[in-house]
Amino acid sequence: MYFDTVLVANRGEIARRVIRTLRLLGIRSVAVYSDADASAPHVAEADDAVRIGPAAASHSYLDIDAVIGAAQASGAQAIHPGYGFLSENPALGRACAEAGIVFIGPGAQALEVMADKIRARDHVAASGVPIVPGFSAAGMTDDEIVDAAKAAGFPLLIKPSAGGGGKGMQEVHGPDEVRDAVATARRVATAAFGDDTLLFERLIQRPRHIEVQVLGDTRGTVIHLGERECTLQRRHQKVIEEAPSPLIDAGTRARLGEAACAAAASVAYTGAGTVEFIVSADRPDEFFFMEMNTRLQVEHPVTELVTGVDLVEQQLRIAAGEALDIADVTFDGHAIEARVYAESPARGFLPATGDVLLWQPAEGVRTDAAVETGSVVTADYDPMIAKVIAHGADRAQALERLDAALAGTVLFGVESNIDFLRTLLTDPVVQAGDMDTGLIDRMPPFEDPAPNEAALAAAAAAVPLAEERGHATPLWLAGTGWRASAAPVPGRVWFETSDGTVSVAPRAQRDEGPVTAVGSEGTVWVHADGVTSALTPLTRRQAMEHRLAQRERAEGASDPELRAPMPGAVVAVHAEEGARVTAGEKIVSIEAMKMEHPVTAPHDGILTLLVASGDQVRRDQIIARVDPAEGE
Repeated sequence: MYFDTVLVANRGEIARRVIRTLRLLGIRSVAVYSDADASAPHVAEADDAVRIGPAAASHSYLDIDAVIGAAQASGAQAIHPGYGFLSENPALGRACAEAGIVFIGPGAQALEVMADKIRARDHVAASGVPIVPGFSAAGMTDDEIVDAAKAAGFPLLIKPSAGGGGKGMQEVHGPDEVRDAVATARRVATAAFGDDTLLFERLIQRPRHIEVQVLGDTRGTVIHLGERECTLQRRHQKVIEEAPSPLIDAGTRARLGEAACAAAASVAYTGAGTVEFIVSADRPDEFFFMEMNTRLQVEHPVTELVTGVDLVEQQLRIAAGEALDIADVTFDGHAIEARVYAESPARGFLPATGDVLLWQPAEGVRTDAAVETGSVVTADYDPMIAKVIAHGADRAQALERLDAALAGTVLFGVESNIDFLRTLLTDPVVQAGDMDTGLIDRMPPFEDPAPNEAALAAAAAAVPLAEERGHATPLWLAGTGWRASAAPVPGRVWFETSDGTVSVAPRAQRDEGPVTAVGSEGTVWVHADGVTSALTPLTRRQAMEHRLAQRERAEGASDPELRAPMPGAVVAVHAEEGARVTAGEKIVSIEAMKMEHPVTAPHDGILTLLVASGDQVRRDQIIARVDPAEGE
């Protein structure tokens, strides 16, 4: 291998994962970073690092000139793009060629053909790969799109042609839904990919997402390393991935592999890539091509664990001109990966931000993480902050080990989906392997598990630490048993939880099992028996006010104030100041971490807007009011 220096044009866990293999091969690694990532773990782990711009991805990680300039300044002979950002951008491949830098990825034909879903469908169909029926909306007016959708038949799935990762995807089940869905899909596609061209496809009922890992070298050899199942998704974003799929038998696996290799060979594919198929749960022998990802996938570790092949090493060797040297692909056991997102499942999976007070991954499994203790999770980038991957002799053992690993993973300071992941893994349908992509959407709203007695006692014992940090409450309100002119008597500590308020009698001796930490705002984080809770200490008066507010909500009163559900940017205002709105009507849309969320009117009334399009908002910031009309 002739590379001695490789620049990693990415961030987070994938940058760290690539750096790990570079180190094993004795290759010098160069990281790039934005101002938001100056102290990020991937920067510290690389042999060298180059700043490429401010926090906004469009001015840093998506800036091709800045990336090429960093490679030239650092003496890198090659660029590894990771996934996301510029990894599938043909312009980066061309810029590398012009600068005499090796792009660790496929050639120009593969990048250009597969970057456009519409072109990719037509191209692979010519090679005999089955495709989902649908149509391109390129150049169509909204009226023409509605007519074409009616002709195609509902339900349909709208997909941005230029992108992936589920961003901008919208389901439409009738002609009345098309215009709003197209507007949203175009807005997200433009923001994420700079291209609002849309593709409409038949919505497969009870779909399962099956993808095949391929490798191709510069000599024309293309092989596959089996399939992965990525059916467990939320908002078209993968949550759990596994290899092999519990749905696919040996015969179908061979046919899938043959179709995937044909798709890759049709564009002279080099490097690691993934060909994605959609399969009906009711017809597992029938599959359709969806797209080809011309890069490494987030879920590549499950393939690595069952095959023993380091896919990043193979990418590097192929890019250096070496021939594939994998005589026979064998599969060992089963591997399952869970994506850890910075989000609040109890608030509809809205993105979360914050300072990581403690990051403590579980032992005995593979964890690829973007954070460490002291990291900062901002709203600038994707909310995925780690992946936990377990391997077992069979699927049941892999599931059991993954659940145990998630139970032992501690993340304080930032809300996450870890507790939800454990609930999902124990679902009987998941355990049986009989999933479809709509499973998570059909699950009841998630509620944070209540902290147990040991957790509450540990949190109560941590409250004095919060007081030492300057969050002490007046003693006459604290409810600690303090009385004027009297000695302290045993009292109670009040906490605000997702279920309401609880009071806890402090113990003289702390339990050793739970782990606790106190945030800068006084929130007590506690991990006990596999559950993480964030508890806010309350004064006695605050606890009483909290109970009264809960009682009012229970009696049906709705708050006239609309609050931002997450930190982000206002990307659309759907109603005018002073307009009469109805309950459920969209008022504004807020975007953060590549996700758009509408805020709706809580009841009928007159609208007062407190933000405008383009404004940055904080979580729970009041952004509008809906007051009853005069006389109502």
